[in-house]
Amino acid sequence: MYFIKAPFWLRRLYRPLIWKIPEKEKILYLTFDDGPHETATPFVLDQLKQYGATATFFCIGKNVDARPAIYQRILEEGHRVGNHTQNHLNGWKVSEEVYLNNIDQAAKSIHSNLFRPPYGRIKMGAINKVKALIEKNAKERGIFSEAKIVMWDVLSGDFDTNLSLSKCLHNVVTNATAGSIIVFHDSSKAFERVEFALPAVLKYYTELGYQFKGLPD
Repeated sequence: MYFIKAPFWLRRLYRPLIWKIPEKEKILYLTFDDGPHETATPFVLDQLKQYGATATFFCIGKNVDARPAIYQRILEEGHRVGNHTQNHLNGWKVSEEVYLNNIDQAAKSIHSNLFRPPYGRIKMGAINKVKALIEKNAKERGIFSEAKIVMWDVLSGDFDTNLSLSKCLHNVVTNATAGSIIVFHDSSKAFERVEFALPAVLKYYTELGYQFKGLPD
């Protein structure tokens, strides 16, 4: 089970995390998890370029190491990146030490003050330690912004192989409003739904006068 729209009680429980950007203007924040991927990521980048959109890619360290040229393209085209651990670890199922070490390993390739926990799962007691680790690594690479752990306002559900293409699109366009952080995935599992929904989301909101930007500091 998963929530398309992050519920109020969950946002309140995890208040220190970023769920939505306070935004009066028509701006949306697309995010893409689990890449870089050899097919999905170039497709996503092509679509974003077509609409003059920027986004934030929460990358898995092992995928960055395997596909450095695609990762470099993400950076060169003006998008933001964030740490999504080295091996897509579930923070509820591993020790704090293992989790922090995995994040630290990913930070060697992903230079950012942003972190998103895989599956949206992080132990409450680990939050401040993760932020301190992300901030320390960022500062060592000349990034002096405060570390942020980023969740989401709207899940597209593209990772759900039982979800229809049209329902994936519906999940976004009926829930995203100004300031929404929207989650897609640049992965094999999600690609069929991303290929259908992303161009339609970009077209729909652009025609409504929205802009798409990378997450702000």
